[in-house]
Amino acid sequence: MYSNLLVETNGQIAEITINRPKQLNALNKDTIAELHEALKAADEDAGIGVIILTGSGEKAFVAGADIKEFADFSIAQGGELAQKGQEILFDFIENLSTPVIAAVNGFALGGGLELAMASHIRVASSNARVGLPEVSLGVIPGYGGTQRLAQLVGRGKANELVFTAGMMKAPDALQWGLVNYVVELEELMDKAREIAGKILNNSASAISSAIRAVNANFQDGVNGYDVEIEEFGKCFGTADFKEGTTAFLEKRKANFRN
Repeated sequence: MYSNLLVETNGQIAEITINRPKQLNALNKDTIAELHEALKAADEDAGIGVIILTGSGEKAFVAGADIKEFADFSIAQGGELAQKGQEILFDFIENLSTPVIAAVNGFALGGGLELAMASHIRVASSNARVGLPEVSLGVIPGYGGTQRLAQLVGRGKANELVFTAGMMKAPDALQWGLVNYVVELEELMDKAREIAGKILNNSASAISSAIRAVNANFQDGVNGYDVEIEEFGKCFGTADFKEGTTAFLEKRKANFRN
């Protein structure tokens, strides 16, 4: 179905693997479009509760964007590239109602780190190296990297990483809060699935509300507290709320029909 992706279903988990190993899974236009379609399909599938995103092979999650596609672009074309990419993939992931876990195996550079940062949770292999090297090419991160990196690690560290085009090792990424966990490469998918399993124990509708509430804090002109109040109220009208509170009062485990 896809030329650049492998998609598997593991119970209620959709596992999407970027499969361009000879190009170190670099993001080209076709791969970005396919990722949009695969993520959209998983999000719309009532049987899927979590999405895990990873790269094929042991060297790279995504080593960056496919530079030869845009090396001769004009100013207008460059702006359109960033706008479309953010719209159909990076912002799309961040605002997806199904949680996305990035399992970062190896290099996550440029668009690869931006893809991981757009995901809701990040797990990295111990051999992972992350960075935004765009200024070494005379350009800046264009898929949300300057914004999300600063949100995750603070302005000072983000400035250092962007200005120096440097790479951060996995333990440092963990220390700075850029990733949630670091594990050995052979344990990476198991750790991602373990986190997915814990998520799947809970209400899918409540998690979707939580994603919207958390994201609201980072949107200009939006009061995150007001969005939280609104989403909190909406939960009271769901079957999951009735089941969750009833199960608590009856001292049993909730049976959410996710």
